[in-house]
Amino acid sequence: LVGSQTTLSPAVTSTTLIQNVTSLSPTTAIVSSTTQGCSEFNTSTCEPCAPGSRYDNTLLCACCSDPGLCLFPGACLACGRGFYQPLAGQQQCLPCNRGTYTSSGCSRCQMCPGGTEALQIAAKDCTPCRPMHKAPHQALCQICGSGFYQIHWGQESCTVCPENHYCPSPDVNPILCPSDAFCPEGSSAPGYCMETFFRKSGDTCELAPVTIALLVIAALLFIILIIVRRRQDTDGELTIARTPLLCKERPQGRYYGFHCDAEPVYAGW
Repeated sequence: LVGSQTTLSPAVTSTTLIQNVTSLSPTTAIVSSTTQGCSEFNTSTCEPCAPGSRYDNTLLCACCSDPGLCLFPGACLACGRGFYQPLAGQQQCLPCNRGTYTSSGCSRCQMCPGGTEALQIAAKDCTPCRPMHKAPHQALCQICGSGFYQIHWGQESCTVCPENHYCPSPDVNPILCPSDAFCPEGSSAPGYCMETFFRKSGDTCELAPVTIALLVIAALLFIILIIVRRRQDTDGELTIARTPLLCKERPQGRYYGFHCDAEPVYAGW
């Protein structure tokens, strides 16, 4: 039964009878009209506020000896949405971190489901990921890696870029590979053969005709160079063999009255 009740404040002006409010406490608390304090409360029933709730600054809690205690559990305030309190007998609730959320009266925050996130602290609910992804165990949405893409909202994973396509950005549709390029699965950009010297042939690069011609010319020039070099060496050897042998390897001076580098002359004897 609840009698005529105006307000519960430090200055109580009416006689109020509170008996077993919604079966939250078996005790009876009587407030006298002449009482300015808490002398008429049965403070022996004070108990800590349960996890997920906090101390309420009213007579039902303020009259207890220690902060965090109230006359009965129903006098405590449940933590609001986006807040939590894991301990009993606390005066305040704590805000949820980014990536988590709560409904009211929670002792802990919950991780946002896959494909959703909470960008602010004290989030009341989660919002779908933008064209990115988030697995259930991750806190915030992530950008797809190189060679992957995701163009839809609220997804848990990314899709690999298909073969013969490339994905330059993780939030756009795959782009068809150019005819003269290679795009294997997971490509972020098309791959080309070396221009001028190679050309695409199926799944590989092959020598271009101009490259083959250049290689043939280079080989011929190399062979000609070897032939010329050997001919020069042969001519040099013949020249050395034909030179006069007189005075060869002799020091300069006079021999038989002639300079050693003069042509031999018949002396007459």
